[in-house]
Amino acid sequence: MDVLLTGANGTVGTAITENLDHEFTTLDVEGDPDYTTDIADYDAIRPAFDEKEAVVHLAGYPATDATWEQALTNNIIGTGDVLRAASESGVDRVIFASSNHVVGMYEDEHAPALYEPDYDLVVDHTDPIRPDSHYGASKACGEAFGRQYVENEGMKFFALRIGSVRDPGYDHPYGDAERGVEAGKWNRGSEGYQREVARMKGTWLSRRDCAHLVECCLSADRDFEILYGVSDNDRRWFDIEQARTSVGYDPQDNGEEWNSPP
Repeated sequence: MDVLLTGANGTVGTAITENLDHEFTTLDVEGDPDYTTDIADYDAIRPAFDEKEAVVHLAGYPATDATWEQALTNNIIGTGDVLRAASESGVDRVIFASSNHVVGMYEDEHAPALYEPDYDLVVDHTDPIRPDSHYGASKACGEAFGRQYVENEGMKFFALRIGSVRDPGYDHPYGDAERGVEAGKWNRGSEGYQREVARMKGTWLSRRDCAHLVECCLSADRDFEILYGVSDNDRRWFDIEQARTSVGYDPQDNGEEWNSPP
């Protein structure tokens, strides 16, 4: 399949290109992509969409510290441009990197008890959105744009509310805790370290499971789906049954299988 991948040089983008065998056309603002451009520049991105069979849209401001201006330009205007370009070029399938921060206030309300095994909370695609930031709200806006194009243009749209994907060296539930040690934030085994591990054991989406979920969406015969992107973690609070039943997601990793960093 000939796929346009925006944000191709980021953490999620490289997880996809390293694990999937498609003909990817890459677009990013840095590195060495096929198209080096900002997604908020419609005229610059438009040629990248010609003759593509699908778009995996990852580009945008990636964190909850986004200012309103950053969220507006990179995530709202940029995503609007991507969907418009896809529609005008005849691309009928878009996979959109949404975020768990669309519903981040559930975590804010229930943490840190939420991070422990058997905590009684499951958030699924039918629950009300509860954005925790401009970033989370901008991703919710992207989901709404996707629904608009499904209803009005006949596009197929998959919004992946991604949990915690990390670069290869930190692709495990101890990754964030170990980065904290390296940054001098805490010592290994401290309360802060253990809390970070507990959270990641719920939100971790391994790189291979991430790529697999995208692959499922590239072939699924569905019109519109909101799916949670986490691995098969025992202590997850995000539902993955919808992803299993609607697109055939079959994650291979579980944060509980790790008792120490590699």
